[in-house]
Amino acid sequence: MRRGAVVVSVLCLGAAWLLGRGFDPRSWLQPRSRLLSAAELGRYRGAPGDPGLYLALLGRVFDVQPGRKHYGPGGAYSGLAGVTAPFATGRDATRAFATGDFTPSGLVDDVSALSPAEMLTIQSWLSFYSTNYACVGKLVGRFYDENGAPTEALRQAEAAIEEGLKFKAESDQWKERFPPCNSEWSSAKGSRFWCSRQSGGVNRDWTGVPRKLYRPGLRGSHCVCVRTNGPPWGQQGSAQHSDRGDLDNPHLQEYDGCHPRAEQCILST
Repeated sequence: MRRGAVVVSVLCLGAAWLLGRGFDPRSWLQPRSRLLSAAELGRYRGAPGDPGLYLALLGRVFDVQPGRKHYGPGGAYSGLAGVTAPFATGRDATRAFATGDFTPSGLVDDVSALSPAEMLTIQSWLSFYSTNYACVGKLVGRFYDENGAPTEALRQAEAAIEEGLKFKAESDQWKERFPPCNSEWSSAKGSRFWCSRQSGGVNRDWTGVPRKLYRPGLRGSHCVCVRTNGPPWGQQGSAQHSDRGDLDNPHLQEYDGCHPRAEQCILST
């Protein structure tokens, strides 16, 4: 499980990098007309005597032979390719791209229980493979029928991806408005939250003060930095405002024991 946790971290970071580099997760190369059964895919395991090395993702089959050092037997992502792990024989292991679960129960193509954000991670990798490897066909099964036509499962997966894209756009807007705080914790001093002009990875010309943000539709709160002067977000240019920035936003809450205008809060354990 430790290896799986490391790999999923790499996958998620890679997906974030791909999005940041401008990959459009909604664009992918259309699979060619070749249709493969699970048994046929199982022949492309990259072992000596095998005809090649294939990987399936959302039913699309890619020739990953050029990346053999990564996907071949013993490679970091070998569990994702054709049959390079005994329990992955002839399977589309799409789910593992998002979860990092390389157990037999995790190397499956059922993505119905994944969140839109997890589906967006999968689609980022699909965009990557479409750009860097040849798509050689479709895997007949969950996502394509025996005629190569998309199934309802694929349509549902694509709908979840679209929902993920909308959620990401909304999250980016929230982050720009309320950048995350810096934070640290120690058993001796407790928790410390503070703001800077680069906190949360958002460069800006103001520092802000820490607040709890309760974002609609999400559970719990997280620490964000809030602008303390000028007009509220979305009202730039307005001549009539209280010059309190976003301090009066109803989704914010002050930290107990912290001065309302302090740029850092220390909460004892």
